[in-house]
Amino acid sequence: MTTSFVYDAVRTPFGRAGGALSSIRPDDLAAVVMRSIVERTGIDPARIEDVVFGDANQAGEDNRNVARFGALLAGFPSSVPGVTVNRLCGSAVEAVIQASRAIEAGDADVILAGGVESMSRAPFVVEKSSKPWPAVGNQTMWNTSIGWRMTNPALRRDWTISNGASAEKLAEIHGISRDAQDAFALRSHVLAALGWESGFYDDEIVQVDDHPLAMDEGIRVDTTLDKLGGLRALFADGGSVTAGNSSSINDGASAILLGREGVLETEPLARIAGRAAFGNDPDVFGVAPVEAANRALARAGKSWSDVDVVELNEAFASQSLACMQLWPELDPDKVNIHGGAIAIGHPLGASGGRIIGHAAHELARRGRGVAVAAICIGVGQGLAVVLER
Repeated sequence: MTTSFVYDAVRTPFGRAGGALSSIRPDDLAAVVMRSIVERTGIDPARIEDVVFGDANQAGEDNRNVARFGALLAGFPSSVPGVTVNRLCGSAVEAVIQASRAIEAGDADVILAGGVESMSRAPFVVEKSSKPWPAVGNQTMWNTSIGWRMTNPALRRDWTISNGASAEKLAEIHGISRDAQDAFALRSHVLAALGWESGFYDDEIVQVDDHPLAMDEGIRVDTTLDKLGGLRALFADGGSVTAGNSSSINDGASAILLGREGVLETEPLARIAGRAAFGNDPDVFGVAPVEAANRALARAGKSWSDVDVVELNEAFASQSLACMQLWPELDPDKVNIHGGAIAIGHPLGASGGRIIGHAAHELARRGRGVAVAAICIGVGQGLAVVLER
């Protein structure tokens, strides 16, 4: 089989909900990163054999295959097809996995993968009555930005708790204190700010025209343990999960150009060495990346002792700390060395492209190494990709 490589990876800075990127449609955000990666690599867009983009919500302006519309808006020829995939928070990782499999199977030489989400612009939706003209009663309106909606009553009720309630459950199961969660959150902000200041994001950031951001909009350079400690618990009386130690609601896009060896004259950033998906009970969704990463490493012929860098999407501090606790061989200092989603933000469909892209760029900076990019997914799933250079 052919080997698949990451040739380049870009993303927009991530904006806060209602912030700097909230006026940009998701298909336009997708077009920004698609256009940029073509300009950076010099590839003729007609050579791209498919565009695979993740998008978790798909209820608003992104409702009709945002991958295809993003490519058209980016100026790609209409001969370049596009498909939008949805594995919720892991959608962009899923896009990369599907693209790499297609390349390795010989179905394509070059595929553009990634993801996009505008949680600011996700619409309110109203359930449709089973009757064409209901005489009485009201319909429920749902906010599609995040969370459960229109849940099937046949599901176990304990499986449909909120993600925040699940984060509380993981904190209790794994004995993770409020202080530990706040310290992890502070670390995320400090490392993310230092990462931007030190230029570790320069190689992967593309600005949105007329909406520049000096850094990801959610990074709080002035936060402290005292400030984080003063926030109230959101999901349980006497709980420990707060807005400060959780990821936020965000807007952004990411793109990764994948291809077989030698398909471009430029040297690739990294090789896709392994990948895996894993599922567990939805009420403890946050630890599903543990087994996904273990399996991806095994398929790559690697162990945790071989790993140099880990990009673990920080849905919640308790969730991230639980995963790290369940990887006893992993040095915690190798995790999210330039910050994670608690500081950077978590636009659902785009986050997977951020963690894979940043891991690939970090391996390129080092000139060698092994990286794991792993992400938890609501409703009890995890995805992981192993990169090697």
